[in-house]
Amino acid sequence: MTRSPVDVTRLAAVDAAQAARVLDEVRNATLAGQRARLDPRPVIGESWERMLRNGVDPDHDFRAGLLAPDEIERRRRDSPLRHVLPVLREGLLSVADAAQHIMVVADAEGRLLWREGSRSVLRKADGFGLEVGADWGENVVGTNGVGTPAVVRRPVQVFAAEHFVRTHATWTCTGAPITDPRDGRLIGVVDISGPWETMHPATLAWVDSVAKLAEAGLRERHVAALDRLRSVAAPILARVDGRALAVDKDGWTAALTGMPYVDRVALPRTIGTERIWLPALGVCSVEPLPGGWLVRASDDESAPRGVTRIVLDLGQPRRWSVAVAGGMGAWTHELSPRHAELLYLLALHRTGRSAAGLADDMFGDPARTVTVRAEMSRVRRYLGAVLAHRPYRFSEDAEVQVVLPPDPQDLLPHSTAPAILRSRAAALNSGQLRMG
Repeated sequence: MTRSPVDVTRLAAVDAAQAARVLDEVRNATLAGQRARLDPRPVIGESWERMLRNGVDPDHDFRAGLLAPDEIERRRRDSPLRHVLPVLREGLLSVADAAQHIMVVADAEGRLLWREGSRSVLRKADGFGLEVGADWGENVVGTNGVGTPAVVRRPVQVFAAEHFVRTHATWTCTGAPITDPRDGRLIGVVDISGPWETMHPATLAWVDSVAKLAEAGLRERHVAALDRLRSVAAPILARVDGRALAVDKDGWTAALTGMPYVDRVALPRTIGTERIWLPALGVCSVEPLPGGWLVRASDDESAPRGVTRIVLDLGQPRRWSVAVAGGMGAWTHELSPRHAELLYLLALHRTGRSAAGLADDMFGDPARTVTVRAEMSRVRRYLGAVLAHRPYRFSEDAEVQVVLPPDPQDLLPHSTAPAILRSRAAALNSGQLRMG
């Protein structure tokens, strides 16, 4: 007989103390491998399973060391979240303070960078290690309102004994991820925390709404910055013969001439020479502009000798990238879930895969070649010089390294592609992931 999960919102709205007792019973039974009256909510149960696999101790409060003050300041300066702190404060702090809660803002790694709100609650938070500079990643302190939303990429409320670590069970945390509106990359989490007695059913929707306002603010900043760069670059591009474009410091296109429109180009981590090689354009000259770069493409689109090392990083459960190094530069491109799947399959099959073969790997249907060709066309925009086609494959002279997660279940966990499911199953049977 299927058991129902705990309806925390409904139960806590009627009697928060009873909800806390029920959750304590569910947690104790679940972690002891026994049958409880109710199941934990799916998002909580799945988090508990991750904690058990990762060896987090539910009965001991482990704390990583705090960041040094200069490192905290550096991360604050580098974080896009500093631009939307006024939005977060205006949307959350006045209500949070009245409700005996605090606002916490963490970066993508789960490190707390800002913490404000009720003084009495701040003192209580100190007792949990919920301090600026602390690491509240899920794999460090267990299921919580900072680390868990960062993993599942959606708002999560963690009430009382839904926290994996027992000493956090007097607390409630409600967090929402904040993503970069340009590319969907996680840049941090905003969280409202306090004693479980102060939990309100509407908190989850409230925090999520303010996080979305912050993302809208970041989008407006990006558009305004590109407009300013475009006004500077337009008269310069009007005098350029051939292919050229103006991009911001992150490679987003403000204006271009002589070539089809591209949203973004992958720039090297550092630009120390006047000539670089870009995967979408070939050899280019680069000149600084206020707020960006003027990139002029030469007629040589081939990769220079030495661009042979490709690192496909799939080591994080939900954050993947591909890096190319050598020749005139090195760059890293963050991958969407679909592109991570495709590149992993090509790394498995170094001799290449046809569109039909990839369609069969991805969907179990070799006829779905249109979808595969469309996605591979997008992949080749940033890997074109080191990725061949007919069949699709990495260049023969490229050295390809794949960074895999230690736990096979964390290999592209979103994926339902038949070939990746087979790879995971084989790894679980053998005890480790293998390439080739």
